[in-house]
Amino acid sequence: MKKYNSINEFQKKGNAVVTTGTFDGVHLGHRKIISRLREIAEQQGGETVVLTFYPHPRMVLHPDDHGLKLLNTLEERISLIEKLGVDHLIVQPFTKEFSEQSSPEFVNNILVNTLGVKALVIGYDHHFGKDREGTYRELERLAPVCGFVLEEVKEEIVNGVAVSSTKIRRALVEGNVSYANELLGYEYMLTGTVVKGDGVGRKIGYPTANIVPQDKFKLVPADGIYAVQIKIDEQRFNGMLYIGNRPTFGKTQHMIEVNIFDFEKDIYGKDIIVYFRKRIRDDERFSSPEELSGQLANDKLDAIKILGQ
Repeated sequence: MKKYNSINEFQKKGNAVVTTGTFDGVHLGHRKIISRLREIAEQQGGETVVLTFYPHPRMVLHPDDHGLKLLNTLEERISLIEKLGVDHLIVQPFTKEFSEQSSPEFVNNILVNTLGVKALVIGYDHHFGKDREGTYRELERLAPVCGFVLEEVKEEIVNGVAVSSTKIRRALVEGNVSYANELLGYEYMLTGTVVKGDGVGRKIGYPTANIVPQDKFKLVPADGIYAVQIKIDEQRFNGMLYIGNRPTFGKTQHMIEVNIFDFEKDIYGKDIIVYFRKRIRDDERFSSPEELSGQLANDKLDAIKILGQ
């Protein structure tokens, strides 16, 4: 896959099969679109082009709204899209100026004149152009005039529910990572740097690696204990992860800590990736460190069982 940091780096293609969107999560709905993109490109002898944006448009258009958390970092999004076999990925900087283009201007200036679109594949809820004014109906009007074929991909349904980034975010906020994973089509991940903690976990027999997320906009699931896998230097290890403020010890700082099973190496300063499998329980306050240690023993058995399935 060839990656471009803006549309200005892209050389117009003679037979570009294009899709465009934010693709936060690169979930099953997005994968359905990209799968169809590849099918059409193969039929037409074309090249697949994915046009996405960074930062997220909401962060540019509503800078005072700090509530949006993202399912992917930019690096994760790029990696996930690359694995889907796309020929070209354009990460276009999203700015106020870029957002001012009307929907016809976006189609003519970007899709037709810059990318060379011959087929456009979009999702069922796709909007584009200034104030998201552009709709599928407008694209139906513009497609024959501009000389490209248009196809709308219907929603991906999982157990009677249409997959969306919003539903996945909601599931993670509720701690339901199993359901989020089902809609994503892969295990939700969190990339972070290991930093020194206060050693409380080691004192009760469960040493932990304290993690600081690399991206402040990355969505961290709800507080609690999770069965996870941890990727360190291309190796995977089983473990359990804690998110919370450690009420048993009277702490207030929100922490992300992972206990890696059968692991003794020094990994301070390393970047690791945590893959969430399932939530084991809520965060709780225990009457003593000894009671907490006893519960962690049970949590570990639960995590081992979950990860072995």
